[in-house]
Amino acid sequence: MSYTALYRKWRPQTFGDVKGQDHIVTTLQNQILSQRIGHAYLFCGTRGTGKTSVAKIFARAVNCEHPVDGSPCGECPSCKQILAGTSLNVVEIDAASNNGVENIREIREQVQYPPTEGRFRVYIIDEVHMLSTGAFNALLKTLEEPPSYVIFILATTEVHKIPITVLSRCQRYDFRRITVDTIADRLKELTDAEGMQVEEKALRYVAKAGDGSMRDALSLLDQCAAFHYGEMLTYEHVLDVLGAVDNSVFRELFRAVVEQKTKDCILKLEEMVIQGRELSQFVADFIWFLRNLLLLKTAEDAEELLDMSEDNLKLLREDAGLADENTLMRYIRVFSELSSQIRFASQKRVLIELAFIKLTKPEMEQSLDAVLERLNRLERQVEEGIPAAPWPEGMASSGGVLPQGSPEISAAENNSSVYRQEAPGSSGPAVEPRTVTLPKAQLEDLNLIRNEWGKIVREMGMSIRPSFRETVVEPAGESCLCIVFNDSMNFGMGSRPSVLGDLERYVEQTYGKSIYFKARLRESGERLDTRYITDEELRENIHMDIVIED
Repeated sequence: MSYTALYRKWRPQTFGDVKGQDHIVTTLQNQILSQRIGHAYLFCGTRGTGKTSVAKIFARAVNCEHPVDGSPCGECPSCKQILAGTSLNVVEIDAASNNGVENIREIREQVQYPPTEGRFRVYIIDEVHMLSTGAFNALLKTLEEPPSYVIFILATTEVHKIPITVLSRCQRYDFRRITVDTIADRLKELTDAEGMQVEEKALRYVAKAGDGSMRDALSLLDQCAAFHYGEMLTYEHVLDVLGAVDNSVFRELFRAVVEQKTKDCILKLEEMVIQGRELSQFVADFIWFLRNLLLLKTAEDAEELLDMSEDNLKLLREDAGLADENTLMRYIRVFSELSSQIRFASQKRVLIELAFIKLTKPEMEQSLDAVLERLNRLERQVEEGIPAAPWPEGMASSGGVLPQGSPEISAAENNSSVYRQEAPGSSGPAVEPRTVTLPKAQLEDLNLIRNEWGKIVREMGMSIRPSFRETVVEPAGESCLCIVFNDSMNFGMGSRPSVLGDLERYVEQTYGKSIYFKARLRESGERLDTRYITDEELRENIHMDIVIED
């Protein structure tokens, strides 16, 4: 006899077997008991939460000859036929492969005939969002006024794709993600029934990996059990099969990052690659680890929000004391950006290594929180009497610490070219860049456009992107910014009124800012390293006497 997968073998047969959807199960049972059965239902929610299973149970219950508390008895001929798939009263349709108007017309023709046995003819349309527009339109009239013996159950994972005209004709039931505790308890029941020896810690990890989906969790358990057939399934076995990483690895990596040990981070990552760990899953799990640390630092009674033992909580508290809230938020930001990039990347390891370098070397990341972290570190070194290390070559000319909005930061963040601080042809030591204060509103507009400049140029399209290469944005008065071009040919193309007009409309539509743009060509030998900052910000960040040039 062929093997049956766990999620199929243990598919719920009654409403009592359905886990984590009590709000839906109770409502449907009460409708059956009170004989107030609707004609159209919409089951929506994430995968593996029980939509199709509940639809099949409901189809049996409405046709059951002896229902028990609103659930099918499973013994009457009607229940047995529907369960075996031989009943003509229950029709399951996969809308992914039957999404045309002709398929819906077949349904409209069939509903004219009442059931030969039982009370209701039930149509279960799975993945209903895949129906074409014409098919939805053909279904509308039948869906709104079907014969008294017809029930439609529509199931979908993407309810936003369902036309509002269909939504308004159905009773909508939202299936929630199932909690880790509920999934773990169900897995424990099934493994006991199957005679499988499994560690509780392993079950909880599988339940967590299911991400709210009972079916996913059962499939993962099936996979792990097959790999270690005949043995006790341990936590380490689950990690091996799923390519996951133990929590102790995250603790070691986090401590290496805090202590700025770049080499240790790279070596630990290499170990995981050699062990065959799934790097995308590692990134997601490390973000979750950092999230737990941040919760402990910021939320009251955070222990109630964290699903872990007291021993693990104790270790987590120790780790949380190694970094402040702003540092943790920077770590989460860097890895969150990595998570969106790594999905389709061919060199995942390189991207992760780059992320660790950013974390351990904040001077290499040009962003405000990285600058603040460097400032905090310098302040701690001064307080401890430790002399600050000299700035790397190339940073000295900018004074080391760059305020947000400076050309160096904006260019680096947006893949633009960084202009040298010295005038072309100059020699000798670099000159300290000039600092200019601006009204707060003007500085906010300038920083907004500078920080988004690379994105703006990309979004505007290929027609202007080449001409805006190596440009710098500078203030030019209230609600006015000037684009400085480095090349005369690019200036001729980018300074056209039509181009600047398109740029102004894009900024207004995207950012809600009415900003007037003009353009000029960079003069020979002109320096473009002026720092723009408010007097208050400069005093707050630099902690030293400030001389403002007129």
